[in-house]
Amino acid sequence: MILLLKDTITPNELNDLKNLLDDKKLRYRHLLLNLKQLFIIYKTPQNFESESMISLPCVESIIAIKEPYKLASKQWQKHPTQFDVKGVNIGGGAFNMIAGPCSVENEDQIFEIAEFLHKHHIRFIRGGAYKPRTSPYAFQGLKKEGLKLLRKAADAYNLNVVTEVMDVSLIDEVSEYADIMQVGSRNMSNFYLLSHLGKIQKPILLKRGMAAKISEWLMAAEYILSGGNEKIILCERGIRTFDDTVRNMLDIAAFPIIKELSHLPVFSDPSHGTGHRDRVIPMALASVAAGCDGLMIEVHPNPENALSDGPQSLYPHQFESLLPSIKTMLHNTGRTMDCEIKEQLV
Repeated sequence: MILLLKDTITPNELNDLKNLLDDKKLRYRHLLLNLKQLFIIYKTPQNFESESMISLPCVESIIAIKEPYKLASKQWQKHPTQFDVKGVNIGGGAFNMIAGPCSVENEDQIFEIAEFLHKHHIRFIRGGAYKPRTSPYAFQGLKKEGLKLLRKAADAYNLNVVTEVMDVSLIDEVSEYADIMQVGSRNMSNFYLLSHLGKIQKPILLKRGMAAKISEWLMAAEYILSGGNEKIILCERGIRTFDDTVRNMLDIAAFPIIKELSHLPVFSDPSHGTGHRDRVIPMALASVAAGCDGLMIEVHPNPENALSDGPQSLYPHQFESLLPSIKTMLHNTGRTMDCEIKEQLV
């Protein structure tokens, strides 16, 4: 349950509330979020009487939430989460696209893609500077130099940067260059990292773990929310199954399920969700039809020579051909595209 505290609460009243919770054997079972003026009681003993809480002068209201994820739940916040990234709306009915190469490889490559995205009024460029790879011998990214190139290209073409943060030690460095910080599939359950990302106010794109249940994915978001950071984008990127026909199995059902359970915006990554460029476009459109709030798609000027994920990267002309279809699909589902893209496609 969540105790919503009054703005007028005094230090003495707060201390009395803490003592009362301890007396009711709730020590270690509650969390105070000072920035939001609320207490989260995440485990209650039998015969707990919430009526005694509401009678306190410092408590505004009590919201009972049965799910283990409290702040990510639609029971806590009924209206969709919406926030602004340098003038671009995320969530709340807005539809956005994030595109770019898997990895930043060199200045010519990233500037070519940045110019292409700007031409088509895409506002977010993606690119990995630190790359978590299965093999220690695979390309690991240009690291800080990659961040600098990504930021330089984004600034030159009025784009926002989306890039991955792999470790707590890199938060400050990546935050300096990124507008949205991505948590990759391998780090969805890195709760120490998630807790630290909850302490900053930079938007976080949280990818679903490759074997994660939806409830586990939402609990990962809860770590960030409970730290005070409400700017979260969930990203479905496919889950690992027994079938090796595709790299991952993109879970189209996740989009309506997330809309049912949570207020957080949810994007689709059909590039990782399929692993093959010929399947990216149909799965992107299927995701839009299923209600996703945005797409993250890998685009590379020369996929055959890409240093990572070339087979799943679209050629620029393929990405270009996808845009009118997205507009049509959004229109058919009664939604609107981000104004910058809409202007280009009308």
